[in-house]
Amino acid sequence: MEKAALLDRISAIQKQRTILETLRQRPDLGTLQIDIEQAIEEMDLLLTELQRTFPS
Repeated sequence: MEKAALLDRISAIQKQRTILETLRQRPDLGTLQIDIEQAIEEMDLLLTELQRTFPS
């Protein structure tokens, strides 16, 4: 995989995390909020590992 393609995918993941952050603020999600929290945590771990593996 080329570096540019990898950077595009990382950028897409970061944008999805932003969407989840917005959803987390909604009070009407009920138990779905737990899944959103877990998804954010997993994305944070993934982004940390990506940055560690492919530093800027």
